[in-house]
Amino acid sequence: MKFCKKYQEYMQGQEKKLPGVGFKKLKKILKKCSRDFRSKKDVNGVLDVHTCPQHCSVCDGTFFPSLLKEMSDVVGCFNERAQKLLELHLASGFRKYFILFKGKLQGSHVALIQEGKDLVSYALINAIAIRKILKKYDKVHYSKQGQAFRSQAQSMHMEILQSPWLCELIAFHINLRETKAKSGKTPALFEGCFLTFNDGKPSLSCDFFDSVKLDIDLTCSICLDTVFDPVSLTCGHIFCYMCACSAASVTIIDGLKAAEPKEKCPLCREPGVYEGAVHLDELSILLRRSCHEYWEQRLQRERVERVRQAKEHWESQCRAFIGV
Repeated sequence: MKFCKKYQEYMQGQEKKLPGVGFKKLKKILKKCSRDFRSKKDVNGVLDVHTCPQHCSVCDGTFFPSLLKEMSDVVGCFNERAQKLLELHLASGFRKYFILFKGKLQGSHVALIQEGKDLVSYALINAIAIRKILKKYDKVHYSKQGQAFRSQAQSMHMEILQSPWLCELIAFHINLRETKAKSGKTPALFEGCFLTFNDGKPSLSCDFFDSVKLDIDLTCSICLDTVFDPVSLTCGHIFCYMCACSAASVTIIDGLKAAEPKEKCPLCREPGVYEGAVHLDELSILLRRSCHEYWEQRLQRERVERVRQAKEHWESQCRAFIGV
């Protein structure tokens, strides 16, 4: 079965209508462009590789804007649904019932697992669709403009495989798998996802269908240790929360939302990446279970630093209050 048909069947089989890539529509745009391009070649007798995509009104005016809008809708839908699912999974007591009532979500364990699987499948099949249509674009135009567009989409945070919520869902599945394995009940989860260690350095490694592979480095590039209390900046890079606060020139009391827009990511140097940072709670649970001794040692050190910063903060607040 061709991917286009497989993709359409998948999207039509969803209970709720979800945003997706107009794969068939985009292919028609490329076919029209290909016909026009061949007709130009026949008239001139030679293939002018510079005629397209730099001066292709069909693609520049229709293909890329349409794809960008669809990518934005897909990422937005995925992030929203994943956030609600993980909030429900991590919530307890009255807050959990409040979320269930407000969102009208199913709260059973099986329903949460299935929702998590469906979300990962949704992310992957759309990532494959985007990769294939851009590859088709480059094949039609004899160019690398599709690759360049993908890089541009990544810089605009439109790449679904870079979403911090995908990282959280993977950690969620591994946590559930390990919990169920201890109880003797192993649910049907994604078996290709693992927390691996190479020379003591952890990473999330995932092998999905259609040769999609994902490797997420879990070493903080600031302290050069395993990320503790991990947080993902909007650019996709993961750091320890305290390291990120230090890089953003804010205290842990004020938090990352207090960072100035000019503050940049220590790795990619992109500004304004701190305000929308995401705390990776599922990943934190996974690392705490897998690196118990390190986690306890780091926790003791962090407590000392947090107490110091809290003391300095309240002392400065008191001095400001009494006008000293």
